[in-house]
Amino acid sequence: MNIHIDGARPQDDAERGILAFIEESIAIRRDLHRHPELSLKEKRTAALIARYLLSFGYEVTEGVGGHGVVATLKRGHGEKRLGIRADIDALPITEETGLAYASDTPGVMHACGHDGHTTILLAAARYLAETSSFSGTLTLIFQPAEEIGAGARAMIKDRLFERFPVDAVFGLHNWPGVEAGQFGFVEGPAMASVDKAKVRIVGRGGHGAAPHETVDPVLASASFVTALQSIVSRNVDPREMAVLTVGSIHGGTASNVIPESVELQITARAFSPVVRDRLEERLPALAKAQAESFGAKAEVAYARGFPPVINHAVQTAFAQDVARRHFPPGQIAESFQPRTASEDFAFMLQERPGSYLFVGNGDSAPLHSPHYDFNDTIIAPAARFWVRLAEDYLS
Repeated sequence: MNIHIDGARPQDDAERGILAFIEESIAIRRDLHRHPELSLKEKRTAALIARYLLSFGYEVTEGVGGHGVVATLKRGHGEKRLGIRADIDALPITEETGLAYASDTPGVMHACGHDGHTTILLAAARYLAETSSFSGTLTLIFQPAEEIGAGARAMIKDRLFERFPVDAVFGLHNWPGVEAGQFGFVEGPAMASVDKAKVRIVGRGGHGAAPHETVDPVLASASFVTALQSIVSRNVDPREMAVLTVGSIHGGTASNVIPESVELQITARAFSPVVRDRLEERLPALAKAQAESFGAKAEVAYARGFPPVINHAVQTAFAQDVARRHFPPGQIAESFQPRTASEDFAFMLQERPGSYLFVGNGDSAPLHSPHYDFNDTIIAPAARFWVRLAEDYLS
């Protein structure tokens, strides 16, 4: 199951150790995949994680910020403290992979690879506990409710970093379309912020045969959707990034009836706090102006979600150096670019220095697709990366 990018690299101790129990790790991953649990409902998942960590010899604390699990292992006399985080929740998606280990829970699946992230960290945890090849304190954070942006904040509010102090915290995410087992690093903004807007355009309903007697919110909404992209093209510096997506439009019940209102749901993404503020300013203003131009009114509820994931320079350089020293050049993606998806690990990076990195999932279906499946061949190299990062950091 291992990846040899250069075809000739000999295995090191960590690789041999992890491969010795790789089939067990794959079985864990597929069990998690078969029994996915939505955000805030990860009871079975958390219990399974805690059980494995206890068997490895970690001191385990459950129920941190909901179903969060934190495991600590201290070795030697080192004073440094390292945190590594994995997410554990699934998505409200009906799986269509046809796999033998497909989800047994209707309407719920691991469509983002959190089952894989959890397994990777468990594999690294097992090896590190068996070898005790570090000196310091290792803290493993298994975070719930990432998909709804609640888990990191809940754990932090539950005094995560006061109860389990760390000097730096790291995390990773698999990424489809990147060669399996390749690592990607980004200094600074690595993933976008995401905010949500709910816009309700209210007009005056009536018969579809007499539109002049109505104020048509459908027409006003269509104009607003088109005008919305002018914010990106005309209100945002072209050297910056912004994404505005209308993901949902609902209005009306019949083809011959003009409805009273139309509701739109929108996401806004940016790398820069300045651009994020600009989107929050312009979207409601444009919605109201567009609606008024048709004689309608716009009601806007704008809610902030995740901030951008901003990787710290020192920790990112350290993680990249770990990859360069322990993996062949072909296993490091050159000029890896930031992703416009979002991640609530951003909140942890606001509390402690650290970095969020990426590992290729190969030619798989995209994240959040009903056809997505985590690539089990990347468990070993990704676990080995965590092992080497822990050993090097806690040396």
